[in-house]
Amino acid sequence: MKQDMVLRTADHGDIDRLNILIRRSGIELSRGFYTPEQARVLVKYIFGVDTALIDDQTYYLVEYRDEIVACGGWSKRATLYGGDQAKSGEDPLLDPATQPARIRAFFVAPDWARRGLGMRLMEKCEKAARDAGFSRMELGSTLPGVPLYRAAGFEVIEEFSIVLPGDVRVPLMRMAKRLDAV
Repeated sequence: MKQDMVLRTADHGDIDRLNILIRRSGIELSRGFYTPEQARVLVKYIFGVDTALIDDQTYYLVEYRDEIVACGGWSKRATLYGGDQAKSGEDPLLDPATQPARIRAFFVAPDWARRGLGMRLMEKCEKAARDAGFSRMELGSTLPGVPLYRAAGFEVIEEFSIVLPGDVRVPLMRMAKRLDAV
């Protein structure tokens, strides 16, 4: 099976398929962590492709026999989380000497969850961020992502909630880690 797996940089031609995976993952893998209403508003207002990551060539996907089964990336920009629909205003570049890179938009097809794909993407992101001069990383995680990020060495530095349309409150975690020198 591994020989049929391809990890590659996402491009604009992948956006529609990525958004389908993101919606499905966001709904199905939120069960047990969020209410159906919380998952619905996350998928509608927050989850989705951030095309800046594709433009920056820092968003990756894993394909199995031409099906996208996982995606995730890192960013050298200030936005902590959210797809294009969640953005407003500028998204300035970060200074690797003083600011942490971001881990962004990790999603796995529900039938591929807990098979190491998230960790494979994480390793790719961490290496690329290190190569770009970053020594720290931060992320904004939904509750279903916390186990992966903890396993990758991230620690919770802040618990917070966002309020989405319909007055739906959604708890999130801000997490961080230092990148080991290689």
